[in-house]
Amino acid sequence: MDLRPYLEAALDAAYLAKGIHQYYQEKGFTHSTKSTPTDVVTQADHEAEAAIRALIAERFPDHVVLGEEQGQEGEGEFRWIVDPLDGTVNYAHGFPFYGVSIGLEVRGEVVLGVVLDTARGDLFTATKGGGAYLNGRPLRVSQRTTLVGSLLATGFPYDVARDPENLTYFQRALAKGLTVRRPGAAALDLANVAAGRLDGFWEVKLNPWDVAAGWLLITEAGGQVTGFQGEAYRLGNRYLVASNGRIHQALLEALQGR
Repeated sequence: MDLRPYLEAALDAAYLAKGIHQYYQEKGFTHSTKSTPTDVVTQADHEAEAAIRALIAERFPDHVVLGEEQGQEGEGEFRWIVDPLDGTVNYAHGFPFYGVSIGLEVRGEVVLGVVLDTARGDLFTATKGGGAYLNGRPLRVSQRTTLVGSLLATGFPYDVARDPENLTYFQRALAKGLTVRRPGAAALDLANVAAGRLDGFWEVKLNPWDVAAGWLLITEAGGQVTGFQGEAYRLGNRYLVASNGRIHQALLEALQGR
């Protein structure tokens, strides 16, 4: 399959979303909440997703879109999986770690991923069998072989008191003396594992739009993505562990308390 037209569309859509992010950062924006008082959604989220949907509908009328804000209508062999503003809480506070994530799934297989870091300008791209790239340069995961000394990342739900499951895994990691960060944007965390800036990442209760592009980035950069028991990852599995592959088994064991 020639993925070039789809990659071009994904890049155009990502930069369109970035422009909307930047516009509202400069102009100011209104926001509301969804599931909890800390689950924030802004004008930029809604308008970026609407713009991405419009671009895809214009170029590929028979494709469907699954987006964080508007969900999915209909079914199709080609499905775009979109987080129009990954890291909304960061964005709302002006903390410079947020971006856009766009994946393309064809007949159940993710074949293309784009993650654009709005604040830094880093562009991560991957195509199935075609490798992963950062700003046009090939990506490879880190070479670190020991879990101790690795730099890891995770994330937490908006209401940790109501949904404390990941606190158990976090405490197990800290008890082993592991270094863990919590940047607050899963798609960018995954992209940074692909880039070798992070050695590993785990999170629970993830959604497809958090994962689709970053999952492909990591696998194309030579890394590994599984469920918490080491099973092959499938889109829709809300429990994910990602790494450079070399520390993967040790990370799984640490999270399981072994």
